[in-house]
Amino acid sequence: MDFSNSLLSWYLQNKRDLPWRNTVNPYPIWLSEIMLQQTKVAQGLPYFLTFMKAFPTVLHLAQADEEQVLKLWQGLGYYSRARNMHKTAQIIAFELKGNFPKNYNDLIKLKGVGEYTAAAIASFAFNEVVPVVDGNVFRVLSRYLDIETDIASAPAKKEFSALAKELMPQNNPAFFNQAIMEFGALQCVPKNPDCTNCIFNTSCAALQKKKVTELPVKLKKTKVTNRYFNYLVFLDNSNKTLINKRTEKGIWHNLYEFPVIEAEEELDFESISRAVSEKYIDFSIDSIVVYNPEQIIHKLSHQKLHINFYRVAVTEEILEGISLDILKKYPFPIVIYNFIEKYSI
Repeated sequence: MDFSNSLLSWYLQNKRDLPWRNTVNPYPIWLSEIMLQQTKVAQGLPYFLTFMKAFPTVLHLAQADEEQVLKLWQGLGYYSRARNMHKTAQIIAFELKGNFPKNYNDLIKLKGVGEYTAAAIASFAFNEVVPVVDGNVFRVLSRYLDIETDIASAPAKKEFSALAKELMPQNNPAFFNQAIMEFGALQCVPKNPDCTNCIFNTSCAALQKKKVTELPVKLKKTKVTNRYFNYLVFLDNSNKTLINKRTEKGIWHNLYEFPVIEAEEELDFESISRAVSEKYIDFSIDSIVVYNPEQIIHKLSHQKLHINFYRVAVTEEILEGISLDILKKYPFPIVIYNFIEKYSI
């Protein structure tokens, strides 16, 4: 209990004032947890506030058009989170009459809600005694207790959940869960933690054994795939262009993009020109010019995208095109949106 008491005392003095911590309403708690998956608080907070303003209840979110949800999500990445969140909102609003499941076992059945998110909602909204295990918790416990289990391995989650539950005060699980995650986020950080000014500097096993930089152990590495995207910005004399909704499964599902020539390797200008002429035979091409002098590199968790944009001027009117004036109203991947902004497309 010394660990728990010290941790809770630290939390009271150091916790950040975050809006989803000042409520037991499961809706904003769920919203924040979905947004903060793979995302730092500083990046996620403005999105949370925007969503709460646009969709103050789960019913508002459920009634929204998916494109509106994706547009507000633009730039946060991992867009499947937004799509799943929207579908789950519809289930809660229309099938469960606006009521969130009140326990871990039922929460985890919701689309887009995994073990961590279900535990967080059950704990923070309903005070269920269930440990929340995220990257912060893995790091704090592995260092404090000198645990060398590979956190990417199958048994790790079960082992660390059991340890966290053992340390957790039964009368206030939500407070403990918030505290240990906050401690990992602010104090026991991944790189260069300030161990000298840590409340556990006399009891942390990793510090005593000079193993702080070695823990937690994570052996599994994600293989990164290189992909080459060549976007074609068609423009006619009326300043209309073409965009498509990306309907195939994978990255950016249901977001918009310009017509694209994707390749497994980098294509030179001649190859692009030839491909445009062969693929878009209905257009009379006036000119093809590359917009970005340097290739844009966009890194995702498991993919590295090599991106070029080409201005393709055409003689004919683009009958199914849209005006450049309304282009930015559509939800785009952030790398395309940034290009539109930069080049004033």
